[in-house]
Amino acid sequence: MVLFDEDPVALIAETTNQFHIAPDRESLTRISDSLATLSTARQQRIDAQHSGLKALARRLHTLQSQLGFEEERHDAGKHASTILQMDTEKFQVAKAAQDAEVEGERLSAELAGLKAKLDVLEREGVEGGRRAGADAEDEVILKLQFYRSLGIDVVPDAQSGAFSRAVIRNPAKGDVNVINVDGNLSRSFYANMVWDNL
Repeated sequence: MVLFDEDPVALIAETTNQFHIAPDRESLTRISDSLATLSTARQQRIDAQHSGLKALARRLHTLQSQLGFEEERHDAGKHASTILQMDTEKFQVAKAAQDAEVEGERLSAELAGLKAKLDVLEREGVEGGRRAGADAEDEVILKLQFYRSLGIDVVPDAQSGAFSRAVIRNPAKGDVNVINVDGNLSRSFYANMVWDNL
């Protein structure tokens, strides 16, 4: 048996006094509090994720139900038939529009040619511009007859006797237009107005 120079009780007491456990106990307390706080926060996050997951599951179920309902309602054959009919109508409309455009261009070209011929005839007069003097009255009468045949009545001014107004009747449209010819604009402008109202 070993003999101690000092009393064992005093030695143990002194050894115990040399250990400072208060800071360690405080650290353990802080760690325990932190662990409890983290555990609470973690549980709250898990609960929130569970709630979100349940909401997504409900939404998925609703969408699946709607999808099933739409799939039951959908008639693939009828849909294909409708699409085919609409494509046919689309091509028919496109062809009609193209035909109308071509016809419009043809009529525009024809109208331009007729306007050019009319301008030439008006410059040349009834007999190529060779008649004058007393025969000028016959030229005016022939022009008036030509205009009347087109549905245009030329009205002379009551004071000056000059032709200052044209009454254009369009039976196809069922309307009557009056154009005042005061001489302030070019002859081609008045000619275009007359042709546009025919």
